[in-house]
Amino acid sequence: MPATDRSPADDPEALRRHPHLFKAATRRRQPRLRRTDITVTDEAAVKRAVKAASLGNAMEWFDFGVYAYLAVTLGHVFFPAGNDTVQLLSSFATFAVAFLIRPLGGMVFGPMGDRLGRKKVLALTMILMAVGTFAIGLIPSYATIGFWAPALLVFFRMLQGFSTGGEYGGASTFIAEYAPDRRRGYFGSFLEFGTLAGYVGAAGLVTALTAWLGPDTMEAWGWRVPFLVAGPLGLVGLYLRLRLDETPAFQKLESGSARASEAADPVETSAKGDLAKIFRQQWPALILCVALVGAYNITDYMLLSYMPTYLSDELGYSETHGLLVLLLVMVLLMLIITQVGRLNDRFGRKPVLMTGMLGFLLLSLPAFLLIGQGGVPAITAGMLMLGLSLVCLLGTMSAALPALFPTEVRYGSLSVGYNLSTSLFGGTTPLVITALIGATGSNLMPAYYAMGAALVGVIAVACMKETARRPLDGSPPSVATPEEAAELILAQSPEPRF
Repeated sequence: MPATDRSPADDPEALRRHPHLFKAATRRRQPRLRRTDITVTDEAAVKRAVKAASLGNAMEWFDFGVYAYLAVTLGHVFFPAGNDTVQLLSSFATFAVAFLIRPLGGMVFGPMGDRLGRKKVLALTMILMAVGTFAIGLIPSYATIGFWAPALLVFFRMLQGFSTGGEYGGASTFIAEYAPDRRRGYFGSFLEFGTLAGYVGAAGLVTALTAWLGPDTMEAWGWRVPFLVAGPLGLVGLYLRLRLDETPAFQKLESGSARASEAADPVETSAKGDLAKIFRQQWPALILCVALVGAYNITDYMLLSYMPTYLSDELGYSETHGLLVLLLVMVLLMLIITQVGRLNDRFGRKPVLMTGMLGFLLLSLPAFLLIGQGGVPAITAGMLMLGLSLVCLLGTMSAALPALFPTEVRYGSLSVGYNLSTSLFGGTTPLVITALIGATGSNLMPAYYAMGAALVGVIAVACMKETARRPLDGSPPSVATPEEAAELILAQSPEPRF
């Protein structure tokens, strides 16, 4: 074997005799960065990308938030009259249907995004999502067309879920690949700012309509208004996305000029868009992704989707009362979420994620005991305890998850892992909690469910690698200024001398 092809482990004695020769050979296998290898981001382009991706995410969660906040009303409109609990369970089961189809959407749109580009697929998912939501607002009631009403509702919920399967993985990949390495957490936090904005928009609109129209009018026709709003929102989002360029990381990958970080070199030859290879080669990262997303989604849907129903159906508060308290909490989270993004850029993704997971593990039971006491101060305090734990996850996940996978399979791998987990644990959360409360009679079941999810999350965070301020796997470094690029070049070890 020639000396230049041998590793130090093969012959330690040869390493001692010829250290410079081995260094030169290593340098040829892992060449120094050149200035042209480093991506210098355009801040205006980054902001456009963040705006377009976040608006799509906001629309997604607006759609799902509207359905969750109108769950009781939709149960009356689309299902046979009778037992209120059965109607509510039927409504939540239909809510969960969209999540069951999401993995299929992820398996279709994810590899497509790795093959054709992020921009085209994100535009397609936006169109489908808007069509599905708008169509729900046009479906006649059960009293008008009988069982066709729930059948159509299920169909369009499935269309929503199918399109959403390509949304989060693509949007988070889009922002992560546009953002400079040192600010990926900050820019990524705007994606979840969009999540909260969608929820706030949904909660605000539903609360205002309910207060203005009253329960009877809302059930007669008022519930349709929030769904019909999705049409114009979708057109705005589509316009913004079509104006964007493809991400710099994907452009370099397409041109064949991408030079990955040393750690990513072994996976650069993976075929793009190959689902079999994703499962075969990325399964450790997929398992980690499923665990992280499962813990995150259970706590997310418990607080942001299920809580108004919990307050009204289990504790007897008015629907408006619960939505107003939740609205207040979400506005507060929106005010601080980008600061959480800055924190995880500075201190790392793992410490901030661990803080959120431990918060749910230790504070869920006290929070629900407070909420059970009743009264606005106690309910608000309990929901703030949960909300501050959640914002640690919201402000960090969108930067942490894309970094689990290499560039050439990032969209596909993240879409598959994220949507499998969301299907199993996220969308089923309201249904599972409602069933658990019905089976046990305990109003503390949401707390125990969140604590179990958080325990899994603590283990997953402990197992993940720190990725803050580092290049994405399979992509060259990305910086904000030419000066940072020059610093990176100078910071490299000098060429070996003989």
